[in-house]
Amino acid sequence: MYSEKKSFAYRAALAIFLVWVLPSLACNFPFAENSNRLAVELQTTLTAMVDPGLHEPTPVPEGEVDQYLSPEGEIQSFIPTAVSIQRPIPPVLDGSGHSFTYLTASGDILQAVAKRFAVEPNEILSAEPIPEVGLLPPGRVLMIPNQLGELRYTEFLLPDSEVVNSPSARDFQIEEFINAAGGYLSEHYEQVNGSFLSGAEIVRKVSLENSINPRLLLALLELRSGWVYGDPVDPGQLDYPIGFYVPDYKGLYYELVLTATHLGVGYYGWRSGEKTILTFQDGSVLRLSPGLNPGTVGLQTVLSKISTQEEWRNTLYAETGFVDLYSAMFGDPWGQAAEIGDLIPADLTQPDLLLPFAVGERWSFTGGPHRSWNAGSPRGALDFSPVTGEPACTTSRAWVTASAPGVVTRAGDSVLAIDLDGDGYEQTGWVLVYLHMVMPEDILPGKTIAVDEPLGHPSCERGQSTGTHIHLARKYNGEWIQAGDPVPFMLSGWETIVGEKNYQGELHKGEQIITANPGGPSSSLITRDQ
Repeated sequence: MYSEKKSFAYRAALAIFLVWVLPSLACNFPFAENSNRLAVELQTTLTAMVDPGLHEPTPVPEGEVDQYLSPEGEIQSFIPTAVSIQRPIPPVLDGSGHSFTYLTASGDILQAVAKRFAVEPNEILSAEPIPEVGLLPPGRVLMIPNQLGELRYTEFLLPDSEVVNSPSARDFQIEEFINAAGGYLSEHYEQVNGSFLSGAEIVRKVSLENSINPRLLLALLELRSGWVYGDPVDPGQLDYPIGFYVPDYKGLYYELVLTATHLGVGYYGWRSGEKTILTFQDGSVLRLSPGLNPGTVGLQTVLSKISTQEEWRNTLYAETGFVDLYSAMFGDPWGQAAEIGDLIPADLTQPDLLLPFAVGERWSFTGGPHRSWNAGSPRGALDFSPVTGEPACTTSRAWVTASAPGVVTRAGDSVLAIDLDGDGYEQTGWVLVYLHMVMPEDILPGKTIAVDEPLGHPSCERGQSTGTHIHLARKYNGEWIQAGDPVPFMLSGWETIVGEKNYQGELHKGEQIITANPGGPSSSLITRDQ
């Protein structure tokens, strides 16, 4: 039984759903007196979409999934918009069925589009020149041979801005939403790496750590266990509220970490063109429709890990599916995306960034492009180690310096995030994330940072470190940015060249080449000269 508070919160959420379905109503959280019966019917439908009794453990993606940081400060309230926009148009087959017409989307690059359509880049034609590197202009008409036959599940489910921790989530107040919903999550506490955290703190933590939209985490939690508005039905949901059932990953925090990781695997795998197949819990496989957006593939991917293909289809493509639940909770996601625009502008360029240490110092380029955060993020991070002769894995006396001016958004647990546009939000504009750093006490959220300002000392703290170093990654509008094409990672004029595998790669500046090597040989040494 719901308490009076829980019942009211659920009716309020249902009212938002009715607003979304009936455009004539304003999106103002109305309360309907006869909503009890409708709420029960909606809950019954949503409960039937996914079988919470599946207890097959989900493999943990390889990577640094144990890394975490402690977010600071509150996120303010978000008011859903009633504006709605059309979803993007899927690729269209010509009359013969031999060729697709595809309109390029924000963030597309030629190589990724070719991989999604299973063709070579030179097989893609257009009436206008097609850039071989860099971002493709959105809306460019491409003619692509049909190597895939008939497409399935071509519908766009969620915009990218509702999957990553984007400007859409900038003002969303997590704790107030959870408390107003009044479900089990509002009363939940658990110990996470030595700290006792509330349900809201855990959602915020996972959202910021992995740069995943907190609204999507809450909607998936409600779908799978009813924790947001109600109480767990299956005792197994107390330890595994999403349903991954990985023995060493019990509890809300680790279940949400796995959720965020698989969302990222789909999102960034699609962005790069490497993710083209879904494998379901029953062992069946599905070739993804090539015209989807990264946000849709992220959602498809995470649910494929905890569902059979039939359950997955019923959850996402039934008459009343997950997107209806999401809209009931948070309003029209495509309307919210319209307010933001493209996450990745066609003319996106990196601001000037300096190597993260002082002029004249010698450091070693110990790690080429590798995961920005964990297995659910792209190869966007670089590692540098000071050459000081100190014992391995000690906190170095060397200083890490600010690569650009900005404002601290998070500082703690050996992680520092600096917002370069100065608005103090990590969801907007360019953000630099430093990891494995021991910081002085005055490096706090809200502090204004000058370029070259000392930030802290490299160490082995947090994550899987075998030597003292600093890990540096970039985000734009909440999306992790990979180190190579289309926006190469540039530091003091050195351009990053991505290697074949994680941690491999080079830095190029004119005819100079620095090769990444964790052993620190002379070929990996780099000195900042400006």
